Amino acid sequence: MAEGHGPGRCRCCGTDGGERGAAWGLHLRIDRGRLQCLNERREGSGARVFRAWEERGDREQFVESDEDAELLFNVPFTGSVKLKAVVVMGEDDDSHPSELRLFKNIPQMSFDDAAREPEQTFSLNPDPVGELEYPTKIARFSNVHDLSMYFPKNFGAETTKIFYIGLKGEWTEAHRHKVTICNYEASPNPADHRLQQVTPQSHCIS
Repeated sequence: MAEGHGPGRCRCCGTDGGERGAAWGLHLRIDRGRLQCLNERREGSGARVFRAWEERGDREQFVESDEDAELLFNVPFTGSVKLKAVVVMGEDDDSHPSELRLFKNIPQMSFDDAAREPEQTFSLNPDPVGELEYPTKIARFSNVHDLSMYFPKNFGAETTKIFYIGLKGEWTEAHRHKVTICNYEASPNPADHRLQQVTPQSHCIS
């Protein structure tokens, strides 16, 4: 048996075990209703590449670019994310993306916005089995609510094809603070408060 294979150890045939799969669980924290994939050939196909680690080998689910090699994903989360690493799995040919640029907290980013300086850029290697991890600069991705992933080119094909994108990191629930507005009477009129001479009244709206 080859080294690295066996129950709980294989990195290339989908039997990694629960621990590694759980580490790549940020797909469960994506706000699917607001997720966008620009320049996808088939509508809705871009959302399907964000799935469980154990399902990354499903070759029936993929996204392919339409007019050229570019793909742009806008990935909103349901809370705050600390992104630690990404995996990009493509076809074993020239349609595999060759570069990834990451941007953060730019909701509904467009291709025009992609001209700005990214938070981090990766030169990608062909990865048809989804085993190459690209670690992020965690200090730059410690408070991410919207992640934009721009793939500007591939290895020479007319279109780009992606089968799986894995996101590794930590998720924190977004807290909504309740605001209380209080109107205080600093100097009450004795004529209006004959029975409350000592304590001013306060009216709180919550």
